[in-house]
Parts: sequence; structure tokens; C-alpha cells
Amino acid sequence: MSSEPRVSSAAATSVAWTLPNILTYARIALVPVLVLTFFIEGNIGRWIAVGIFVAASITDYVDGYIARALKQQSSLGTMLDPIADKLLVAAALLLLAADETIAGISLFAAVIILSREILVSGLREYLASLQVSVPVTQLAKWKTAIQMLAVTFLLCGPEGRELYPFTSELGITLLWVAALLTLYTGYDYFRAGMHHVIAADDRNAPRDGDSA
Repeated sequence: MSSEPRVSSAAATSVAWTLPNILTYARIALVPVLVLTFFIEGNIGRWIAVGIFVAASITDYVDGYIARALKQQSSLGTMLDPIADKLLVAAALLLLAADETIAGISLFAAVIILSREILVSGLREYLASLQVSVPVTQLAKWKTAIQMLAVTFLLCGPEGRELYPFTSELGITLLWVAALLTLYTGYDYFRAGMHHVIAADDRNAPRDGDSA
């Protein structure tokens, strides 16, 4: 009997330190580093921020590909992967709003994106308690890709104009496209999730003849 906990612990450790999960940990660890780049004076800070964000975005694709290729999918990875994405995007949007790269009416696009992520996270957590999983749609994957691309262009900031004159304008345009896709996919996810929530309430509702 004493050997069983050790086997279980070893298995848990093995799952926690698979390559896909390590890449997810790295993505989370890069969030505070991204924030620190905005305190670096001069153009170099912006380019470091772009490099960090692009590297983190690539790991978002790579860890999923490796997990499927090596059959290393895990509940831990499934939980942490969307959290890492949301932390990265939320931090970047807040930084861009703080330095007014995103300003005026374009702030609504950022608010839409952040609000959707909070709503979906809360709904996903509740559905997990019901042991229900709502799959990610292909459109939602496109939304994420466009969102990452928009933030990348916006992180280039004024310095990006040295490479392409309309870097910021392109970033803002893509941000609005991502926001519109966010509204649609968020509604689609919410509708699918609420179907399960209402079904759970119906199952738990007292029936006629039940005692009060």
C-alpha cells in the first residue's frame, strides 16, 4: 500500500513536466517580462516586447502541436493553456492602453476582448464542474490568430513606422476585426454553454410531488 502514493506522485510529476506544459509555463513566465520591457527607455524596449510576444504566441501553437504529436495531452495543460493566452493578451492590451497606443474609441475594442475572456473563463469554470466541455471552433482559432497579430503590430508602436508606415493603423484595424470576431464567438460559446447550464437547472429543479 505504501508504494501506491509514490507511483501516483511520480505520474503526476511526469505529467506536470511534459514539454507542452513546460512551454505553457514559459508563456506565463514571459508575462511579467513583457511588462518590464515597457520600462526600458528608447526603441529597444519596444522591439524586445515584440520579440517576447511573438515568441510566446508561437509557443501557443507549438505546445498544442507537440501535445497531439507525442500524445501528451493532459488536464493540467488543458486548464493552463487558455489561462496563459489570456494573461499574455490582457497584459499587452493594458500596457498598450496605458501608453495610449490604443486610445479613444479603439479602447472599446480592447474592452470587448477582455470582457469576453472574463465571461468565457467564468462559464468554462462552471461547465467544468458539470463535467461539460465546449470545443473550440475554427472561427475562434482564427480570432485568436488575428488578435495576436493585431497586438504584435501595436507593440511595434511608433518605432514600427520605420519598417512600415501604417503599422499602428493596421494593428488597430486588426484589433477591431478581432473584437468583432470576439463578440460572435463569445456569443456562440455562451449560447452553447447556457444550454448545458439550463439543462443542469432542469435536472436539479424540484418535481411535482417532491417534498418541500
